Amino acid sequence: MCSAAFAAAVAFGAVAGPALLFDLPKTPERLQPLAGPALAPVLFAARVVSVLLRFRTAGQPSQPGRTSPVS
Repeated sequence: MCSAAFAAAVAFGAVAGPALLFDLPKTPERLQPLAGPALAPVLFAARVVSVLLRFRTAGQPSQPGRTSPVS
């Protein structure tokens, strides 16, 4: 979740930041601060889901030291 929060914060800053820092034309200056908060939760959710899916498909690690019952 920390990497998802970081990715969402970076995306928010990359999208909304220029409108807050620079003088832009009216349309981008009005839309970028709205697009940043809209993109951040989507990116957060996508990152959390991708990590959970990767964790689920990783499988169980082997258990060294165990012998099979037939040996």
